[in-house]
Amino acid sequence: MKGDRVEIVVDAGDTTRTYDVTASRAGRRVETAVRRGVVEVSEVTRNGSVVRTARFMSTRVLALVEQPVPRSGGEEGEAEEA
Repeated sequence: MKGDRVEIVVDAGDTTRTYDVTASRAGRRVETAVRRGVVEVSEVTRNGSVVRTARFMSTRVLALVEQPVPRSGGEEGEAEEA
């Protein structure tokens, strides 16, 4: 969904760096995977094609924050934003 976002905080030696991967168009989503010591964050289309990927060594990743867009699902108690 447009607006899905993942923030990655990485140790860059004497400081930290923050990277954002955001779903840039409607119908796209952001997926995360950890494989063989590498954290991979990808923007993916509806049919599963990868648009872009960010890769980081898992030993350097300090935080991985997924911030999905609130979905309108019909669940009770869920407030919709305008």
